[in-house]
Amino acid sequence: MKKFCFIFFVCTLIACAQREKENDVPLTTANYDHEIVVDGLNIPWGMTFLPNGDLLVTEKTGELIRFDGQKKAMITGVPQVYVRGQGGLLDIALHPDYKNNGWLYLTYASDDGEEKGGHTALMRAKLENNTLVEKEVLYKASPNTTKGQHFGSRIVFDNKGYLYFSIGERGARDVNPQDITRDGGKIYRLNDDGSIPKDNPFYDQADAKKAIYSYGHRNPQGMDKHPESGKIWLHEHGPRGGDEINIVEKGENYGWPVITYGINYSGTEITDQTSKPGMQQPIYYWIPSIAPSGMTFVTSSKYPQLQGNLLVGSLKFEYLEHVVLKGQQVTKREKLLEGIGRVRSVIQGPDGFVYVGVEGTGIVKLIPKK
Repeated sequence: MKKFCFIFFVCTLIACAQREKENDVPLTTANYDHEIVVDGLNIPWGMTFLPNGDLLVTEKTGELIRFDGQKKAMITGVPQVYVRGQGGLLDIALHPDYKNNGWLYLTYASDDGEEKGGHTALMRAKLENNTLVEKEVLYKASPNTTKGQHFGSRIVFDNKGYLYFSIGERGARDVNPQDITRDGGKIYRLNDDGSIPKDNPFYDQADAKKAIYSYGHRNPQGMDKHPESGKIWLHEHGPRGGDEINIVEKGENYGWPVITYGINYSGTEITDQTSKPGMQQPIYYWIPSIAPSGMTFVTSSKYPQLQGNLLVGSLKFEYLEHVVLKGQQVTKREKLLEGIGRVRSVIQGPDGFVYVGVEGTGIVKLIPKK
């Protein structure tokens, strides 16, 4: 038995090494400076700029902070948050027409429901004198569970005004992601008021969760709109290896856990399949896992060497990764801000600078060296 286990372990290592070799893009280092913009934050999960330049930052523990360039203020009226494991107050985004309608959107772990535990919820609200008002829960996943992993969640609007948000599979990999009658392991698409578009792929399918836009995801914690195509890109955590970059397509299945380039944390195989008809292949996958969180396309002329490419935070290796793209192909990878700490969020601000949320530090600005 011991001999069999040893042989299985060796074969698994060989298979993983082969997978890594097949997707090998050398990782180099580029030298950028940074300056702390907002200090004293613990887990700055999401952030967005208001039209007047103030920065809103979510803390995973449930606080929403407004920074006016000089001081921090706490926003009141934040929804009650279920803080457990990876769950808490998550992403924040403004409506594309925020200047006229004032709607902002939050995702968070919520214990609303009959079952114990929590699941991911989406809310919209308005900000009035540093208080959230007119609060509306637009979506609440179910059923609740006391598991602490894989809540997602990011929010993005597309060019047509549809709202996309992600929910992880909540630690139920063999139950949720491949079942469109269940929440979890999905990308959802809603109208801005929370109603469900009638052209969603499963709208007319009996028992399906009609808000689902794509499925077979593990735990997407980075999402952004491509500046040219308008497509929604995302990345998601793999297990041990197999973090992925995907482009969200209507009704498509992204395979988890039927296909994956990762393995169990114990070193054993999840599956021997990395592809299957009817399941989408990632644009790129990381082996080893970098534990990606936060993602933005760079369009700013302040960073000529980054323009048109992706920036992705690494929780595991504590740097910001520059993912160089040629169309939909990853051609190069670079570490920026090496050793900065666990990078949780990253956005490009209206001033053209990139802002990075670092756990235990706060929000830092990426400064290009002359």
